[in-house]
Amino acid sequence: MAKRETTYQPLITQIDGLHADALALEKKFSEEIKKVHPKFRKSARNLLHYLALRQHDIRGLQDALAQLGLSSLGRAEGHVLASLQSIRKQLCHLAQCPPIEHKLSVSFLENRKLLTKHTESLLGPLPANRTTRIMVTFSTDLAKDYELVERMLKAGMNCARINCAHDNPTTWLAMIRNIRKAESATGLPCSILFDLMGPKLRTGELKTGPKVMAIRPVNNEMGLVASPAIVWITGSNTPPTTKVDATLPVEDAWVNQLQEGDKIKFTDTRGRKRSLSVIRKEKKGVVAHLLKTSYIATGTELKVETKAIASRTTTVGELPPIEVPILLKKDHLLVLHRDPVPGEPAQFDENGHILKPAHISCTLPEVFDQVKKDDPILFDDGAIEGVVAEVEPDKLLVKITFAKEKGSLLRADKGINLPETKLHLHDLTEKDKQDLKFVARHADIVNLSFANYPAMVHALRAELNKLKARDLAIMLKIETKEGFKNLPYLLLAVMQSYPAGIMIARGDLAVECGWQRLAEVQEEILWICEASHMPVVWATQVLESLAKKGRPSRAEITDAAMAQRADCIMLNKGPHIIEAITLLQDIVQRMQDHQLKKTSMLRSLHISELSQTPS
Repeated sequence: MAKRETTYQPLITQIDGLHADALALEKKFSEEIKKVHPKFRKSARNLLHYLALRQHDIRGLQDALAQLGLSSLGRAEGHVLASLQSIRKQLCHLAQCPPIEHKLSVSFLENRKLLTKHTESLLGPLPANRTTRIMVTFSTDLAKDYELVERMLKAGMNCARINCAHDNPTTWLAMIRNIRKAESATGLPCSILFDLMGPKLRTGELKTGPKVMAIRPVNNEMGLVASPAIVWITGSNTPPTTKVDATLPVEDAWVNQLQEGDKIKFTDTRGRKRSLSVIRKEKKGVVAHLLKTSYIATGTELKVETKAIASRTTTVGELPPIEVPILLKKDHLLVLHRDPVPGEPAQFDENGHILKPAHISCTLPEVFDQVKKDDPILFDDGAIEGVVAEVEPDKLLVKITFAKEKGSLLRADKGINLPETKLHLHDLTEKDKQDLKFVARHADIVNLSFANYPAMVHALRAELNKLKARDLAIMLKIETKEGFKNLPYLLLAVMQSYPAGIMIARGDLAVECGWQRLAEVQEEILWICEASHMPVVWATQVLESLAKKGRPSRAEITDAAMAQRADCIMLNKGPHIIEAITLLQDIVQRMQDHQLKKTSMLRSLHISELSQTPS
């Protein structure tokens, strides 16, 4: 008996200590728990129990329990007290001491039931033969392409994401109508999530360049034309009926004279003689082929070869001005200023020396009061890195520390990250408040971007109350170092309404926390959310190469397989989105038999069926 006590009692004492700490943290946050929605209350308690558990390094305890053939607490997230009590009971059985029964906040069976209920309330019913939902980010063209929306739904899309940072209410409404029409036609449900833009720090406008358009045919490996550029020539701003590479506005009367087979001659901005061949005449314009790269500007003269028409020449109408990006190289200087003056590239002398550094504004000038010298700064999802060399009231001088060898291009509306700077932005932006008026009427879920502090969640809920949209589901987008650090507080705040969820926005998160920490950070978010039975969306660049280029990388396949542990996986729309949805569905269905959250599921393996001799 003494031997048993010596072996088991220290372990029982350690388990009792972990149990006491869990209850102590629950008591400390008792007022916060009272504010939590009744449907989340058990989950909130379990979250606090898990946080108390993870305040300790219990690797020694885990090793000792494993040697006894007992659970090592490695999968205790969803039912912490139940796991501790179960282990204690088994240790007491071995030590022949009386077990103690504690009241449990969440039992083993309740864990999965709570997560399933919370997820269905947020994202809708579980799709057939799949434990993970698929979300797709909508692009502008889906406002007009109903057939593709229907195909996406049939392929396996369960949720549509519309980003308020792009387009406008008219376009959003057209997207929604296509989604609801596709739902009705297919009988398949699709939740609609709207992303608020949030206090995103972005580059301001750039000074516009000339009104010129580059039109290029597709060339093969030998430099020969594999496919001509398709050009829509119209006089009435009518959109083309098929996909084209460029649109040229001209006078109505002139384009109406054109016939199939006509040749249109012109000299491009470089002095190169070029021609367009009319291949099809339509009611409001013509479709033409172009076989050589051409640069066409507003005012370029077009001339028809045939003499059978009254007016043989015209000029190209107003083309949109091109954006002139800023080229930045290592050790270059960039001025980031408060004034919303359009940015410009650097000015150089004849020897290549910089006379005036490049400059650009930013969308949140209030950050100038919070940035300090030597703070790191990153642009365009970390493609360009720099350090703040000087801080002045109206501008920051940034020294570029990383860019591509031949330089990186910085354009307007690109993200700016200040990972070491505490940006005290607690309220909704005016744009968010305006967008919410539309979102509250049409969305199933509203996604709060750059959720950093509980005050932001409370501000969103207050705005929804004003709009009488208290039941609108809230999702928090975790994409900054501050948001990750405050995740437990954010969860307790968002749990005050029901349903709710979390999105792991891995793009900005990787930039903010460092690429080397992304795997660790996303794992921690998954664990914390599993402890709170909170649905999680795994977002950013899932099967990105497949969606955009038609072929996935090997790393993307592995990433998609890991993503199956989340409750929803987000894809970004691209030319090959149907293939991306189809492949993701296949990967998820395969992996769900092997993995449930952190638990490896030991289904039978075909490879284990050994014959006498290898075939």
